[in-house]
Amino acid sequence: MAMEAAESQSSNADAAASAPLLAVDNIEVVYDDVILVLRGVSLAVPKGEIVALLGANGAGKSTTLKAISGLLKSEEGEVTRGEIRFNGARINGIDPEAIVRKGIFQVMEGRRIIADMTVHENLRLGAYTRRDSDVEADLDMVYGYFPRLKERTGLAGYLSGGEQQMLAIGRALMARPELILMDEPSMGLSPLLVKEVFSIIQRINRDQQITILLVEQNARLALMAANYGYIMENGKVVLDGTADDLLNNEDVKEFYLGKGGDGGERKSFRNLKSFKRRKRWL
Repeated sequence: MAMEAAESQSSNADAAASAPLLAVDNIEVVYDDVILVLRGVSLAVPKGEIVALLGANGAGKSTTLKAISGLLKSEEGEVTRGEIRFNGARINGIDPEAIVRKGIFQVMEGRRIIADMTVHENLRLGAYTRRDSDVEADLDMVYGYFPRLKERTGLAGYLSGGEQQMLAIGRALMARPELILMDEPSMGLSPLLVKEVFSIIQRINRDQQITILLVEQNARLALMAANYGYIMENGKVVLDGTADDLLNNEDVKEFYLGKGGDGGERKSFRNLKSFKRRKRWL
């Protein structure tokens, strides 16, 4: 009996170790009780990895992130079916503050910094849910990644777009999360700044062992940074695979990377040889 119990405990431990940090299982999301936005979305985010969530505008990417972070209620939305688990525990239905305390922090689309607060105050705001005394040390860690922020002592509203994005990511780091949800970190940035921000995202993932679920319009750059990727269309996942597999997938090249399989520039979906394949996705 003791041996059987030990084997059972070992089996449970192995299962827990192999389970993803975040598991989204067949969720549906409805807005205003009538508008079905997500239609059975499932995805998994392994601990310590970067996972990209790609798709056109309106595909449901941001709604997926808000379902995970508990922010749907503020927009009259709710998860009506399925389950979201973080570290094995169900989190859909609990308050956003409780989700942050569990280790999930969302960097919203459009940065959402507090313009009439200083950079320092915005960063400390990220540590609001913490109860430890290491906040000042973590400020130094954030300034190590974003030295420009240390030089900016005025109101955050006067920062450039790139600096505001750095501040939004830095504020997320101040919460000491296990998982950061990033929504369009490249939006509105110059190509040079986009490369810098993505380089820092990869460093944070590597140095701090923070898992990242990344929503991004720049599919090529996202897949170059990620370990795995999911592609959404019309509220559901239509394709997934390793980042390398998706980068080399002919349909992904045609529909999301801006080039056809022959290397030519994309002109129209209907003129592509795999338009019928894309119709089957939908």
